[in-house]
Amino acid sequence: MSIFGAEVIGTGLLILLGNGVVAAVLLHGSKAENAGWIVITFGWGMAVMIAVYVVGQYDGAHLNPAVTLALAIRGTSHGGIAWHKVWAYWGGEFCGAFVGATLVWIAYYVHWAPTEDSGLKLACFSTGPAIRNPIANLATEAIGTFVLVLGILGIVANKAIGTTDLAPLLIGLLVFSIGLSLGGPTGYAINPARDLGPRIIHAILPIPGKGSSDWSYAWIPVVGPLAGAALAAGAYAAFFPS
Repeated sequence: MSIFGAEVIGTGLLILLGNGVVAAVLLHGSKAENAGWIVITFGWGMAVMIAVYVVGQYDGAHLNPAVTLALAIRGTSHGGIAWHKVWAYWGGEFCGAFVGATLVWIAYYVHWAPTEDSGLKLACFSTGPAIRNPIANLATEAIGTFVLVLGILGIVANKAIGTTDLAPLLIGLLVFSIGLSLGGPTGYAINPARDLGPRIIHAILPIPGKGSSDWSYAWIPVVGPLAGAALAAGAYAAFFPS
């Protein structure tokens, strides 16, 4: 399977299961309505785990342009990737996000109209701040992604873990932990494709009463994760040289 194809499938699964649990908790009439933040964060962690298990054997299952950027910065001599492969990963990640978000819309098709709050509908596709402050929101996204990338690099580098079937599970638990600890301020996008791809789909699809796609905020969950990932790659190289 090609890098592009694996990233489409993996990121599609990630978004379907991740945004799917958000829709389950937020949309009116869902059996999981009001199940709460822990259900959302656990669902996202398991979404990451499943997606990595499914396609990790083919391309490493980046599923996240920020992770791809960090591994390109690491370089092939340190277990990363060549820069010319970045575009195949990024293209697959964004296309997969489009597919996953569309499938969430289909799966919850009858729940969009009964849900009156347009903000809840947008939250089933992309993130938004609890308190809108661009600098603080950007910092939160950078910090969360820094932890994500540092954790992934550490898990994979650990000789007792990185070559075993435990790595995807531990990465999923890492995402669960980030959601619990750092997700409150911004909804922890920590992934440009995860946020921007579904936001575009939200703008395109005929969702009843959907309201704004909040484009004034859309740059933060793109720039923040990319900056955090780059910083994490540099910090890992400085503090844990191989």
